Amino acid sequence: MNVTIIIPNYNGKHFLGPCLESLSKQSCRDFEILVVDNHSTDGSIEFLNEHYPEVRTILLDKNRGFSAAVNAGIRKARTPYVILLNNDTAADPHFVEELLGAVRQSPRIFSVSSKMIQLHHPELIDSAGDLYTLVGWGICRGIGRPVQNYTKPDEIFSACAGASIYRRSVFRRIGYFDESHFAYLEDMDIGYRARIYGYKNRYCPSAVVRHVGSGTSGSKYNSFKVRLSARNSVWLVWKNMPLPQIVLNSLPLSAGYLVKALFFYKIGFGKDYIQGLREGLQNLRHCRRVPFRFRHLVSYIRIEADLARYTADYARDWFSRKLLHR
Repeated sequence: MNVTIIIPNYNGKHFLGPCLESLSKQSCRDFEILVVDNHSTDGSIEFLNEHYPEVRTILLDKNRGFSAAVNAGIRKARTPYVILLNNDTAADPHFVEELLGAVRQSPRIFSVSSKMIQLHHPELIDSAGDLYTLVGWGICRGIGRPVQNYTKPDEIFSACAGASIYRRSVFRRIGYFDESHFAYLEDMDIGYRARIYGYKNRYCPSAVVRHVGSGTSGSKYNSFKVRLSARNSVWLVWKNMPLPQIVLNSLPLSAGYLVKALFFYKIGFGKDYIQGLREGLQNLRHCRRVPFRFRHLVSYIRIEADLARYTADYARDWFSRKLLHR
């Protein structure tokens, strides 16, 4: 076996059938499936035991979050590569084959993100990888845009852990997903860390998966999600940017947090956002920062240049959307 497909699950019984059925139709059969269950109470495990007894499972003693679940699966795997796959997805038949081919193109590739399409709006992108900006915003690349806009392989800032492949050996060098994140931005954090160490993250448009979206959290915005995302956004900066880079980017970062706060106050989640920022700042001392090494200086310079480029790209895309909707 070359690939272990790790599916984190929390009360997702109604999603597991379509997800596993899509994997049974893959053109590449060189994989095994491992479901990591976060102490579900909806009969998920009983469903798997009855209908998919061949699927391996790891049962956690409580809901430990996305990061802890996938880490348990990565540590249990013995294959060179792991695919992290949300339970609310359905993979196209060549999904595994295309991801495996893409990650094998270079030993410097840490992760490859798939082309995630909105299940209920198949003409629209759900994710074509993730980008990060000078204002501290993580951008889900291509979300809500036509699928035909993202047909070429490309380098991205980080892979979306909802449907991506990772080179398992790299985790031993850079560390695993940060379990203190629980959920949200943990994939951008580890993609950032990999880039500091000189690895690349890629986008593969021929690996297609259809995604329900917010299958576990239940909605695009809610108090839990807004608070954790805000908290983790503070940690993302503190853990990965050396102090001179934080100082350099302090003005755009401050502007980014201010705009986000105003946006969330407007839609009714302002207090949750501020609470998340406060939690992040109060717990900086518990964060495990990436140690600065002069041999990584070129990586930091490249990252800073990419942050500027992605910020400009996002601004252009935002203005073009506004103009189109006039």
